Amino acid sequence: MTDASREDVAAVVERYGRFARDEAPGRSALYAEWATGVAATPDIANIVARIAPTRRQPPLVFGVSRMLGAPEETFAEWAEWLRSHSEEVVAECGRRMLQTNEPLRCAALLPALAAVEGPIALIEIGASAGLCMIPDAYAYDYSGVRLEPALGDPRVELMCAVEGPVPLRMPEVVWRAGIDLAPLDASDPGDRRFLTSLVWPEEDERRRRIEGALSLAAQHSLRIVAGDATDAALLRSVLDEAPRDATVVVTTPGVLPHIARAGRERLAQTLRSADVTWISIEPGWMRNDPSPAARDPRAGSLLLTNDRAMAWVDPLGARMEWRADSSAAAS
Repeated sequence: MTDASREDVAAVVERYGRFARDEAPGRSALYAEWATGVAATPDIANIVARIAPTRRQPPLVFGVSRMLGAPEETFAEWAEWLRSHSEEVVAECGRRMLQTNEPLRCAALLPALAAVEGPIALIEIGASAGLCMIPDAYAYDYSGVRLEPALGDPRVELMCAVEGPVPLRMPEVVWRAGIDLAPLDASDPGDRRFLTSLVWPEEDERRRRIEGALSLAAQHSLRIVAGDATDAALLRSVLDEAPRDATVVVTTPGVLPHIARAGRERLAQTLRSADVTWISIEPGWMRNDPSPAARDPRAGSLLLTNDRAMAWVDPLGARMEWRADSSAAAS
């Protein structure tokens, strides 16, 4: 086993210490313990530092280790397992990326989709296994206001707490496609296990929701193109496939923060020059949103339609505050 560079080890110690301090508390006591241990244990930090910087985020490394059989026990037990499986973990992380496919984001997308004149040709960027490509397959509960799915069995219900007069109706989606750097197959047991392993250990409800959504997605022959959507030629080729008699809607639910700034700018330029409706969920800080919550990058995200701020939403779709100023464009 080769040692990582001193700089890489220092970066791991800093990143995992920050994750244990700022990100895991209140969400996963187990991940907080594991991250604290990684930051404090030199040989474990060295193993993690052997993974490429873009592939060693704590949720990815921990998720991959669980997928490969790591015990969900104390840090000492997890670390002992990692020492015995370091080569396997380093290799698997090297070919994986964070692809947390959260169907609950459809609860945030749906009001924006409801405002679009249909029928809709839906294209998702960063589609992963396509769980947000089938918003019409889920049932919804918006603080007691319910919508039934247009298609889909078994039943998966998405619950969203809302404030304000949110427009609600089931969209008519007649065609759909996705683009992802490394598409996953909802019907493939390995891909299903990977996605469910990315769910944090204490999030049992979220795991059940994703398992149900994967079963729904597996029933459809979802077209997910492998490639970089910031490549204008690739994106335009997928846009050109959409039927001419449908309104083309492109969604970017939560993917933009994971794209480098130059890529985001290329993507935005292509979408703004195309005849499409662009619906996005992204952190408020990316749009210089003036609301106080936007000052905390963990606090929430904006739902935007063609750069117009429509709602303040939980990043995963569990809450929505419809904005009185939704007629004003975001900066």
